[in-house]
Amino acid sequence: MTHLDNTDATNDNLDNGEAQGTFEEAVRRSAVVETALLEQPQRFTVLTGDRPTGNLHIGHLFGSLLSRVRLQDQGVTTMLVIADYQVITDRDGVGPIKERVFSLLADYLAAGIDPQRSTIFTHSAIPALNQLMLPFLSLVTDAELRRNPTVKAELNDTDGRPMSGLMLTYPVHQAADILFCKANLVPVGRDQLPHIEQCRLIARRFDERYGRYLADQPVFPQPEALLSVGGVTILGTDGTKMSKSRGNTIELGMTPDQTAKMIKKAVTDGERHISFDPINRPAVSNLLTLTALCLDQDPRAIADEIGDQGSGALKKLLTEALNERLRLHRARRQELINDPAYLEKTLHLGNDRANSIAEETLFQVRSAMKMVY
Repeated sequence: MTHLDNTDATNDNLDNGEAQGTFEEAVRRSAVVETALLEQPQRFTVLTGDRPTGNLHIGHLFGSLLSRVRLQDQGVTTMLVIADYQVITDRDGVGPIKERVFSLLADYLAAGIDPQRSTIFTHSAIPALNQLMLPFLSLVTDAELRRNPTVKAELNDTDGRPMSGLMLTYPVHQAADILFCKANLVPVGRDQLPHIEQCRLIARRFDERYGRYLADQPVFPQPEALLSVGGVTILGTDGTKMSKSRGNTIELGMTPDQTAKMIKKAVTDGERHISFDPINRPAVSNLLTLTALCLDQDPRAIADEIGDQGSGALKKLLTEALNERLRLHRARRQELINDPAYLEKTLHLGNDRANSIAEETLFQVRSAMKMVY
């Protein structure tokens, strides 16, 4: 039986000294995790979430939300952070933050997240989580932070604007999110692997420098990446990466008519015959992929069925399939949006639960640091 201990996140094949330095190694480790998830899901705590910078879209639904529901239903302890403090890492203000937080929460619940089985919380409501930043910052260097790909990309894209201290320490804040609840599993894409490595490094260095709360185990596990390999990539309606900031998304809360308008203006190509060819025909293949996800069919079979009917027929089929796929989600979402008192109660429940976890972890941290007076 594959074994991945909840306090150590390791087994005979995944020893703590083994680095996730290459993508191939990360893939191998993730495959071991997938097997262990099927056998002993209760041994895992997963941390994931979103920044409330806008409404969630179909890329979130098919790319992460449904996977979170699957993990929850398997029996994995699921922690979902609405990362409101991270909104200001690269922005001058928070915008309509409460509206966006409740929008995310409504989509979580409408997708199938159960607040009795999963913990949904906001950064700003968990003081003990954020207090972990102080000891964690003592464990990393300025040079290490600047080598992080997310930080490097921000530094390169600032157009001369100084990078904020919060942006520089973004990887440390992510580590605090993961480690405050002793998460040993984090769903990520390939580009986020360096964040997991930074988190593992912080967990390891804390144990080496400050010691342990209990003599037989470190305060923090070294989390594993649950890597999205070979998963579905959904492009925006303009054929580029789907992004809230680009205005190329189909939001989960859109009406059927709004959805139809977005699909109608989606880019395709000049060839009438419809075929599934992600490399040479990415835009058309993207629409086929979406249709297949909605209908639970093979995109090649859908392409064969449409044949020479052209992109108009494909867009019509996708519009009908997507609106039907989202019908129940949208109805439930609207009920929730119309009941802000319930959303607030649900968020308070998750925040209270997360606070209890964070305060216990902070006590263990202060004990290991000999700072309990």
